Amino acid sequence: MEAIQKNKFLAFVLVSILMIACNDISEFNQYKTLENSSWSSGEKITFNFEVKDTISPKNLFVNIRNNTKYEYSNLYVITELKFPNNGVVIDTLQYEMTDVSGKFLGDGFSGVKENKLFYKERKVFPFAGNYTLTIRQAMRKNGEINTIENLQGIKDVGFSIEKIN
Repeated sequence: MEAIQKNKFLAFVLVSILMIACNDISEFNQYKTLENSSWSSGEKITFNFEVKDTISPKNLFVNIRNNTKYEYSNLYVITELKFPNNGVVIDTLQYEMTDVSGKFLGDGFSGVKENKLFYKERKVFPFAGNYTLTIRQAMRKNGEINTIENLQGIKDVGFSIEKIN
């Protein structure tokens, strides 16, 4: 009986250490919830963050939580990263949301999947100061010019910055 209690205690300590270690790499992590799991074509999701370290490279991620109402196999977004010196970098990004069989990618056991998608790999910020990242959806149906007015099935949009070990 005493051995079982020791094993439980050791397992608890190990899980606690792993949780603390995993949280150590995150420098910024924020989500914005979309009303009714619908992303309007004109809605820009904005994240403001401060950068102090201009030497170490970081990995930047766009994080998407979608539910089963998401009808597409991919996701197009347009990002605008505004620097403290008012410089702006605009990117159009495309992410796969399903595998070839149509099964949603990402983590999650229920009808909600979380996708951690690379935005910038090994990014070194050139200036210390306040940055702003805006993300907007740019989805279109095949053969159409206009973006989808209300993209259904996107619950949350997030942005995270992680240290590279």
